Amino acid sequence: MTETAIEAGALSKTFGRRRKQALDGCVFRLPAGRICALVGPNGAGKSTLLSLAAGLLRPTDGTITVLGQAPTAARERIAYVAQDKPLHPQLTVADTLRFGRELNPRRWDDRVAGRIVAEGDLEPDAKIRTLSGGQRTRVALALALGKRPEVLLLDEPMADLDPLARHQLMAALMADAAEHGTTVVMSSHVVAELEGACDHLLLLGAGRVRLAGPLDDLLAAHRLVTGRADASLDPHSVIESRTTGRQLTALVRPEGPLGDGWQATVPTLEELVLAHLRAPGAPALTLDPAPEVAV
Repeated sequence: MTETAIEAGALSKTFGRRRKQALDGCVFRLPAGRICALVGPNGAGKSTLLSLAAGLLRPTDGTITVLGQAPTAARERIAYVAQDKPLHPQLTVADTLRFGRELNPRRWDDRVAGRIVAEGDLEPDAKIRTLSGGQRTRVALALALGKRPEVLLLDEPMADLDPLARHQLMAALMADAAEHGTTVVMSSHVVAELEGACDHLLLLGAGRVRLAGPLDDLLAAHRLVTGRADASLDPHSVIESRTTGRQLTALVRPEGPLGDGWQATVPTLEELVLAHLRAPGAPALTLDPAPEVAV
């Protein structure tokens, strides 16, 4: 069996005396070595899930394990970049990397951390407080990758970057993950930037898992169909449908052959995600990754 990077069982998290529900009974399994897109609307529970996986929060109910351990026990093997990218404002870039090296003496990779910083043309003696948001993002990612983690958790990592820097850093992340077999879980509101980079999907809505599994399998389980507005889609599961004049367009989960009169294509990641977000009442789907077969 493939080693499991992250596994959640009936995972729930509430906050405050009013017990505001951030996560509600989440169940999923992410194999090691995957690049997972974590998507969902604001308030869906993405940041809460990443904080639980990083060991910064404790579940209210249920369980979450990272590399077969409690997140706090696996902390040396995890790197986490939060949305606000907390860095000490009075330290220089060089001091920040030196601090990362001292905190992770057994695993620190000077080469990769230095490369991420150098590609941003950052002055080593520049203080963190003088850097732009995008530059601080680059330093935070240098710290995370320099730690040489087995699981890398990224909460909206590219939000502060311009398009060119976003493309460069995404390429660096993917190359590093491929070289070292790092598991990456990355949340983003820009779904298009995840397509082509991710091979696993976890879609949250209102604190619940809406879609989970290998991306190719989830896409293959759906069809984007067009046909006459009066045509029937029974017995297929309709995720979302829209009618324009005499034409109906729908995302469906087929329950057999679609029948004559329908034109069908496999949806893109963006089409799949947006349809499910626009239809919060659609049935959830979790596809457990198939085990690898030894050869």
